[in-house]
Amino acid sequence: MADDTLHKQFPAYVPAKGEEYMSEKQLDHFREILSSLKLELMDDIERTVHTMQDEATVFADPNDRASQESDIALELRNRDRERKLIKKIDEALGRINSGEYGFCDSCGVEIGLKRLEARPTATLCIDCKTLEEMRERQVAK
Repeated sequence: MADDTLHKQFPAYVPAKGEEYMSEKQLDHFREILSSLKLELMDDIERTVHTMQDEATVFADPNDRASQESDIALELRNRDRERKLIKKIDEALGRINSGEYGFCDSCGVEIGLKRLEARPTATLCIDCKTLEEMRERQVAK
């Protein structure tokens, strides 16, 4: 997913010695990553809309029609995932603006720079996320 690929273009943030967690420089770094990711996703969605409009062909052959419908369904599922990611990005940008970014929604501890570099939309520290996933697996059984 794009969440895992785009921000690799950005060098990892290296805090200065004694730099406070979620300093203005760190917030700017993550704001830039999130904004760039959002722009790329929006461009992908726009490109998909134009491609689907351009390729709106009605095939006489049922196999061709089924193949086209399958391709369109897959593309729409991908765009839906990207739309949900854009929502998460907007929420993360809102947390940056409100001063809540980088802290776990569940326990309030620092999420950590490395985790945020890997997943800039993270809202839980690794311990709370692990617990959440364990609970989800138990419910799914």
